[in-house]
Amino acid sequence: MAAIRAEGLRKEYGAVTALDGLGLRVERGALYGLLGPNGAGKTTAMEVFTGQTVPDAGTASVLGVDPVAEPVGVRELVGVLPEKESPPTFSTPREYFQFVGAVRGLADDVVDERTAAWADRLEFRGKLDTLSTDLSRGQQQKAMIAATFLHEPEAVFIDEPLANLDPIAQEQVKRFLRGYSDDGGTVVLSTHNVEVAAELCSQVGIVRAGELVGELRPAELPPGRSLLEEFIDRTERAAVADD
Repeated sequence: MAAIRAEGLRKEYGAVTALDGLGLRVERGALYGLLGPNGAGKTTAMEVFTGQTVPDAGTASVLGVDPVAEPVGVRELVGVLPEKESPPTFSTPREYFQFVGAVRGLADDVVDERTAAWADRLEFRGKLDTLSTDLSRGQQQKAMIAATFLHEPEAVFIDEPLANLDPIAQEQVKRFLRGYSDDGGTVVLSTHNVEVAAELCSQVGIVRAGELVGELRPAELPPGRSLLEEFIDRTERAAVADD
């Protein structure tokens, strides 16, 4: 059974069509990239999957749960990291993790253990007791990534996870995401960065104007053919078809 599935998702905001019949299937253990320009519908799709937005039409399933009928049930199972999200300015990362752990029903000693593991993994142990407002944007992003995985979810939805991270932290996050996927976790990663999608994702869905206009595996592209070329090709063909 697919970990994540969508059929015919449609969502309109007034005169703007954010999703126009989007359909996709993500297998368990996949590191799936939703690749498209700004405004393509990627964020709206992620919001539908995580029970934050109700589509006007279509169906979705996440780990066997309908996010429209059971939005709280889905959010109990998954981790979510929206773009440009940051910890509360009045808390430290340690306090924020304790709050997240309490919401997720984790024991205090489990939160402490996982906090230490993430602080070591992303090298911010010295920032655990610093107010978020005094952290750099990169350190805030590290805290948000740790909070997303604190309850060890079966699937995660991440919007531009490498934003604001220095090259070393980017490599640390990429290494973790690959390991998480290898261990059976499912990742849906939204990005407009073709290089990130090509390097990190096992499968890529190309989104344009709220539609899935192509799916491919970067590792299986013909020699000499880049994901960027494939991305441009498929989006341009879709634009011509729309005309």
